Parts: sequence; C-alpha cells; structure tokens
Amino acid sequence: MMMSFSLGQLGLIVLGYLFTLFFTAYAVERGWVPRRWVRHPLVYVFSLGVYASAWAFYGSVGMASHYGYGFLAYYLGISGAFIMSPILLRPLLHITRIYQLSSLADLLAFRYRSRLAGMLVSIFTLAVIIPMLTLQISAVADTLHLLNGDWPATTLAFGFCMVMVLFAVLFGARHVSPREKHEGLVFALAFESLVKLVAILILGGVVLFGVFPQVGGLEQWLTDNQALLVNQQITLQEGPWRTLLIVFFAAAIVMPHMFHVTFTENINTDALKPASWGFPLFLLLMSIAVPPILWAGVYLEVDTPPEYFALGIGLQLQSPLLVMITFLGGLAAASGVMIVMTLATAAMFLNHLVLPFHKPSPRHDFYRWLLWMRRALIAGILLLAYTFYRLLGVDLDLNRLGILAFVAALQFLPGVLGLLYWPKSNRKGFLSGLIVGIVAWLYGMLLPFSAARMGWNPPFTMPAVDESNWHLAAVTAIGLNVLLFVVVSLSTKQKASEISAADACSIDTLSRPSRRPLIAGNSNDVITALSKPLGRYVAEREVYQALTDLDLPSYEDRPYALRRLRARLEANLSGLMGPTVAHDIVTRYLPFQENAELSEDIYQIEQRLEGFHDRLSGLAGELDNLRRYHRQTLERLPMGVCSLADDGEILMWNQAMTELTGIQALQVTGAHLSRLPSTWSGLLQTFVQSESMHEHKKQIDIDGRPRWYSLHKSVIKASGSQPGGIVVLMEDQTETQMLEEELIHSERLASIGRLAAGVAHEIGNPITGIDCLAQNIRYETENPELLEIAGQIQEQTKRVSRILQSLMNFAHAGNHSTEHEPVAIAHVVEEAMQLLRLSKRSQDIEFVNQCDNSTLVLGDPQRLVQVFVNLLSNARDASEAGQKITVSSSADEHQIVIRVIDEGHGIEKDKLDRIFEPFFTTKEVGKGTGLGLSLVYNIIEEHYGHIAIESPVAAERGTCVKVSLPSYQSNEDPEPAV
Repeated sequence: MMMSFSLGQLGLIVLGYLFTLFFTAYAVERGWVPRRWVRHPLVYVFSLGVYASAWAFYGSVGMASHYGYGFLAYYLGISGAFIMSPILLRPLLHITRIYQLSSLADLLAFRYRSRLAGMLVSIFTLAVIIPMLTLQISAVADTLHLLNGDWPATTLAFGFCMVMVLFAVLFGARHVSPREKHEGLVFALAFESLVKLVAILILGGVVLFGVFPQVGGLEQWLTDNQALLVNQQITLQEGPWRTLLIVFFAAAIVMPHMFHVTFTENINTDALKPASWGFPLFLLLMSIAVPPILWAGVYLEVDTPPEYFALGIGLQLQSPLLVMITFLGGLAAASGVMIVMTLATAAMFLNHLVLPFHKPSPRHDFYRWLLWMRRALIAGILLLAYTFYRLLGVDLDLNRLGILAFVAALQFLPGVLGLLYWPKSNRKGFLSGLIVGIVAWLYGMLLPFSAARMGWNPPFTMPAVDESNWHLAAVTAIGLNVLLFVVVSLSTKQKASEISAADACSIDTLSRPSRRPLIAGNSNDVITALSKPLGRYVAEREVYQALTDLDLPSYEDRPYALRRLRARLEANLSGLMGPTVAHDIVTRYLPFQENAELSEDIYQIEQRLEGFHDRLSGLAGELDNLRRYHRQTLERLPMGVCSLADDGEILMWNQAMTELTGIQALQVTGAHLSRLPSTWSGLLQTFVQSESMHEHKKQIDIDGRPRWYSLHKSVIKASGSQPGGIVVLMEDQTETQMLEEELIHSERLASIGRLAAGVAHEIGNPITGIDCLAQNIRYETENPELLEIAGQIQEQTKRVSRILQSLMNFAHAGNHSTEHEPVAIAHVVEEAMQLLRLSKRSQDIEFVNQCDNSTLVLGDPQRLVQVFVNLLSNARDASEAGQKITVSSSADEHQIVIRVIDEGHGIEKDKLDRIFEPFFTTKEVGKGTGLGLSLVYNIIEEHYGHIAIESPVAAERGTCVKVSLPSYQSNEDPEPAV
C-alpha cells in the first residue's frame, strides 16, 4: 500500500526548509557566520551546485532511462567548461567585474553597443527561463502530488509558486541597496547544494546496501537483466552525444542562474581555481547515485515514471524517512535554481526592458523605485512560468523541458565567443544569428514538442521531433545562428563604439585609451551634470561611491582622475541600470571636450597591461616581461624621472621623484605641472618651457633651507602610433654643492691661515720695535710736536696689531672645541648691542632688540655674540645718525631665523656675491679688513646654519642680514646660556 502524507505535513516541510535556507542567508548578512567561512572558496564551489536543479535530481534518472550512460553528458559538458576556466570563465569574470556587468544581456549589450541587443537577449531569455522554471515547478508539484493525491498537481504548483515569490523577494529584493552582493544568498546556495548532495548519496547508499542483496546481488541482477535495460534505452550515437556535450558546456556561461552565480555574485576571483576541479568533483558525486537509482526502480518495479524513481523507491520501501530525505533533496534542487534564476532575470528585464523606456523622475527615490520594480518583475516571471506550466508544462516531461531550455540558451553562445575571441564580430551579425537561431528553435523544437504532447494541428508542416532526433533541430538552430553571425559580421562594418567595446572585451587585444579631457572640470561639476537625469541625492551618492572605489579624494580635478571617475561611474551605473542606459547617461551628461583628442593615455594602458599579465604567453609574454623590467628600471632609478605629455600632464612620477619632492605618484599622476606645489611647479615649469636642455645646480628653498638640483630633459617626438612628450630628470646636488663650498672655503681658510702666520711672523717683531721706539721718544723729549708724532706712531702700530689679531682669529676660527648648549638668541643679541653701545660711534644709533626671549638655538654663546657684534657693527657703520637698527626673530618647527635690518645706504648688487669672501670689504680703504663677514660665515657654518643678505630692503636703502640656525628641541626647560 502506498504511503500518503497530509498537505499540512508537506507544507510544513516546504516552509521549514525555505525558512532554514533564508535564515542561513540572514545569519550571514547579520555577521553571525565568520567571514572566513563565507568567503572560503569551498562555499563558492558548492554555490555553483545550483546548476544541479530538479533535472539533475530527478530528470537525470529519466535521461539514464532514455540514453543509458549518455546522461553523463549533463555533468561532463559543464565540467569541461570549468576545466577550461583560464581561457573561458576567467576572462569573462575579468570583464564583468571591471564594467559591473551583472547579466548576460548586460555583457552582450556592452560588447555590441546595442540597446536592441540587450532587449532581444532579455526577451529571448524567456525561452530559457520559462521551460527551466516550469521544470522545477513540475518536479515539485508532481512529487507533492505523489505524496498527497488529494490535491491536483496544478493547484499544488500554484501554491508553490506563491511561496517562491515570497522567498525570492526575501533573498534578492529585500534591501534598498542597488548593488549589494548577496553573500547570504551564495552561502545559502552552498547549503542547498550540500543538502541535495547528501540526500542523493544517502539514497544511493540505501539502494546499494538495502535494496539489492549485499553480496553480488546488483552485479548478478545487471547480468540477468541486461537485455531489459538495453531494450528500453535509445542508443546515443555520436551526433546526439556531441550535441548534449555542447549544450551543457555552454550552460556555464549562457544559463542565467549559472552566469549570476559564476560571475555576478563572485566576490573572490581566485575561487575559480579550486572551482575548476572542485565543481566537476561535486557533479561526479551527484552522478554516481543516478545509475543505482535507475536500476533499483526497475528492480523494485516502481510504478512512477523513471524521473521520479528517487521518490518512488522510498515509497516502495515504505520508508517515510527516506521519502522525506529524497523530497528535501528535490525541493532544495528546485528552489535554489528558481530563486537565482528569477533574481537574475528580473535584473536583466529591469535594465533592458523597463529603464530604457521609463525612468522615474529625479524627484523620486530612485533606489526605492528600483527595489519595488525588481519585486514586481520577480513575481511576474514566476507567474509567467506557472502560466506556461498550466498551458504546456503539465504535458511535457522533465527531459523535454530541460532540453528546450538548454538548447534555447545555446543560441547566446556564438555572441559570447565572438565577444572573447573575435574582435571583428559586430552587432548586425550577432542579432541576425540570434534571431534566426531562436526562430529555428521555436519552429524545430518548441512547437513539435508541444504539438506531440497536446495534439495540435498547426497550419504548416513541421518535422516530427522526439527523443531520438531532437539533436538535429538543435544543431540546425545553432548552425544557422553561427553561419549568419559570421557572414553578416564579415560583410558589414563595425561602428566606432563597437570597435572600442571589442578592444575592451577581447582577450587578444588591449584598448588604447586616449587622454581626452572632460567638459566637467572637477568632481562637483560631475555631480551637477548627473543631477539632471538622476537627481541630486543619487548623483552625489554615485559620484562619492565611485571616488571611494578609486581611492580618490572627495574633490578631484585632475584630468586623468576625472577620466577614471567617468569610466567608473559608467561601470557602477551599468551595474545599477544596465550598460546601455548607463552609457547613454554618461555619454550625454559627461561628454568629452570636442576636438580635444590629445594622445594615448600611457598610464592607463600600463594599468590594463598589468591586469593582462597572467594571460600573456609566448612572444607577447616576453615583450610584457621586458616592459615590466624597463618600468621597474625607471621606477627604481636613483634619479627623479618625470614623464610629461605634450600639454604638461604628468604621465609618470617615479619613486626617486617622490623621495625628492615628498609628493606621492598617486597624487600627481594625471595632473598638470601647474597643479604641483608652487616650489616644484615653478622649478619644473620654468625648465620645461625654457630652451635649455640642462640646468645645473638650480637653487630653491625647501623648509627654509637652500637645496640645489640639476635638471635634464629630453623631448620625445610623436611618430606613428607613439605619442610625443617630454622626459625630465632631476638630481639632488645639495650635498655635492655643500661639499664643494666647504672645500673652497676650507682652501681659502688654509691660505689665509698660512698668510696670517707669515704676516704675524714678518710684521709682528718690526711693529713691536717701532712701538718701543715711539715710547722711548715720548719718555726722552718734552717737545709737543715730537710727542704728538710719537702718539700717532703708537696709534698706528696698535691698528696694525689689531689687524694681525683679526687675521689670527680668522685663521683659528675652526679650532674651537667648545661644546654647544641651549642659547637664548635674545640674550646674545642684547649682549652684542651692549658692547657696541660702549663705543662713541654707536651713541647716535638706535639699537632695537625684538627677538623672542623663548627662542633657543644650540650653539656656543660667545661665538654667537661675536657673530652679532660683527653684524651690528657693519650695520652701524652703514647707518647715519638718528637711524635705527632692528634685530627680530621668527621660528618654525625646524629653524630660527634672525634678521638684522638697518636703514643705511645698502650694498650694491654687483658686490653681494662676494660679500663673504676674505679681505673683501665695501668700506673705504683703511676702515675695514674684509675679514668680519668671513668670520661670521665660518661661525654660522659651524652651527649648521645659513646666512644670506638682501639689499636694498626698501626705497633703494637698507640691508637685511638673515641668519638661519637650527632650533633647539627639548621636552625639558633648560637654563639657556646668555
């Protein structure tokens, strides 16, 4: 007696499983499941198991009944596609991720730059999803009817469809976020695949060890009933076998649910590597149980169709537990593919059938409108599938429904292969082939299958199509498709937009983007432009999201960055509303400047080449390795390298340039030289615009200190496809310059020291003798005239002695070994002023000390007093009675700057360059030795400082001496030396 289950029990099982599946997804979204589990490659591998729908769980047994071991084509075909993932799936994943293409219609509309292509692919996708969804509905409704015969299958199917509408909305259209990655859904799909795998393996184990005798029972029964099994199967010749392999091979990329899981929901590109062997292994485990289930159904003489032997075995064995496990496995197989397929198709319809004709007003909440529209489309798709089930699906078995869906999907394969491998294919060829292929499918498969089951008498003659010859119709449809695709593509020209899209998609070519500037001058202008079609809120959100994706600041005005922003916006909007609508919006509201084609964007080409590196081999790979080697050579060159376009846009900024300027490459690449900080823009722009090819030891001030740089440039002339530009080399010569100056100064000191020693030796003794004779004259005579002469002689000898002492002090200036200590500049300046005030020559000059008392330097206080005595005495000598000499100080985190400013006659410009040379003086003959400022220069150098003179200061009068000394930094409050 057959077992029966109440509708309440079955409904509880269905709802309980679906709620468990939803809770699994919800737990991931709430973060209750560790992220390392969610993003583990094994989760991705199991999520791909959504391919094993109710046809795999039930229909594959029916295929085995019809074709014997030919059922393995269902598993081997798609396994071959994943084994070939490096040349098939990975390039597609790369394209879909870069351009945010979320469906097959997005991909083909993007490649062939055709709104009509996206619309037709979306419409023709109905030929795929309706039979496929009907297959799932029919499988669940039939199994529910087998378990409870009180309700008709059509009623049960309607109830199941309504439940699936609810859960499909919960899984994929619950949040307002327009571009969410459904990590919860992927994890739930992995759980669903695990459930059906465990269920079918348990059933296979029960069959092997519980149905047939344990020792040799199955083998003996197969031997005895070989003729029975063979007679009920259709011999699968090479033609049908190859057709099945091609059909299921194409499923990896053309079935909407597989495209969605493989590409759209993929959050880890590296997961394709384990999937290339893990997914075929999963399918192998699923397929192992199929033959034993078929044999057990025949052995037990189960009275269900072969498609439902899996459930019938449990009923025949009177095992409620085995029946429930099998029913759960079938429910998992059907519900998973229904959820994913409706989500993927709803997004496709929204992008290509709704938004091109109706977009909400910018005043409305665009994201919420999209959310409700997706929900409505999900419900509409499932109700449409139920309608097809009521009209035709009830009378079509699972195998025919599956073959209809997969052969219809096969018609998209030529367009995808042309996208990858044939850049010359065009929109007209693709559309021609697709339309003819779908028409041939409709005439050669759908109508004959429907007529055979429903007894139709169409007004035109159709070939009789059944399980033995359906492959002829399939081959005819795809053959006509390919033929027209090739012929029309070869006989018609591509549009410019198609050529650029082909370059972007082809795995054998690399696009050559140009540096065309946008009309929008900055990111705020971009927001303003997009506010017209999208509204201010959506425009701001999309622009800031794109800037975040590119790791750019919230305000951006570099031409290259704006080009990247435009491309990223188009990609993001493509994921939101489809590539056709996104391209129209970006082209219309973010146009390039007309007649502003400059040259190729070298930096962007470099970035794309990096993305293609692992896909290049042979000569192309060797050339790319050479390119990378040369690039690394320039990047690591111990000399700054800056490559400029003809218009001054920075194309390259190597690591040495970053170290020299402190400006990161990401901050300046794509910007014009004029946007650099003033110090560097002035230096580089002046050099680039000059006719000189070399400039040696160009001095600029960095952080208040002088730096010297040598600049070299080379002009690259445009030739053929190679763009022109300028390459600037910059080398830091500061240490070399300082070393040279130190050597020159040391040599001068050495010569002066030798001269001073000779002068002191040769002149000292005669001067002493002269002084003694003058003293004797004063002691031996009372004659006033002689006394006056003697006094004058002594005065002059003292003057000579002072000169000799200055020479000796200067010669020994570098021999001081006094340890440096914190010194208060204000105190040092005040002491120097007090010393000068003792002189009668200083009485009519006003000295003003404006130095900050808290300003400290590290140095020798006595030698610093000597510096300011010299500087102040020079300023006093240049000043007139009643004038003022001011000393002030300023400080930053690195140094102290002291300025000595007088109101005197100033220094002539032609004498400024020699002012620090020994024995050079601007004073009258006999009033200066020319050693004071040389001594000052030497002391400042000892203190690691710098001295400079500006003259005149104002109104052609006055002199400013600027002394820079390193500031004293300490966490303590030391007692400054005074």
